Amino acid sequence: MTTDNSALIKVRDLKKHYNYGKIKALDGVSIDINKGDVMVVIGPSGSGKSTFLRSLNLLEEPTEGSIIFDGQDIVNEKIDLDKFRERMGMVFQHFNLFPHKTILENLTLAPQIVKHVGKAEAEKKALELLDRVGLKDRAKAYPVQLSGGQKQRVAIVRALCMNPEVMLFDEPTSALDPEMVGEVLEVMKELAKAGMTMVCVTHEMGFAREVGNRVVFMADGNIIEEGTPEQIFDHPKNPRLKDFLGKVLEA
Repeated sequence: MTTDNSALIKVRDLKKHYNYGKIKALDGVSIDINKGDVMVVIGPSGSGKSTFLRSLNLLEEPTEGSIIFDGQDIVNEKIDLDKFRERMGMVFQHFNLFPHKTILENLTLAPQIVKHVGKAEAEKKALELLDRVGLKDRAKAYPVQLSGGQKQRVAIVRALCMNPEVMLFDEPTSALDPEMVGEVLEVMKELAKAGMTMVCVTHEMGFAREVGNRVVFMADGNIIEEGTPEQIFDHPKNPRLKDFLGKVLEA
């Protein structure tokens, strides 16, 4: 476990059990996420990666443990969950764009409704972000007119429109055709370079090695090994990690 008194998010003994404790999706996870971290979470299917990520903004309600975000335990204290979630952007495997609204309307809806941002200001910000990801010319298009990779880039921009402090990515490229994966990873790389705090569950080992400053390996609902990309990929210690890397890197 890595600990830091100045950590933005402190996860302590996080547990998520199902079926009266028979299934332990998370079984005592403890880790700190520091401002500016690009933490990449890897591991086999069923290891608890997505449950851990979704617990960070309480999409999964933990059975036990604490998540201290900016000094406040969001699990055990009565908080304004919507206000808290404004500070964490989330990008899922599937894009969940409103099909009946244009791309620009998809991007400006939440800032206007949730943050009460004026329409002109919300559109200005959205267009600037679309320009950053190379999609400004598609602002008036509808989701059905975009490729999967373009939709996922829009989903990332939608999260950024809320000015989050942390971005959470739950296997953002797993639903994409292989040729579309690169364009989404490029956007994520640019975010990392700009200093965005990110936690990303992914099967993209090249991205984990190149972009992450910390790599976390999970199995059986817990963190088995954690370190820099060099430590994890070039000098793994745990037999489970060695076995996992042997399988995924050969594939």
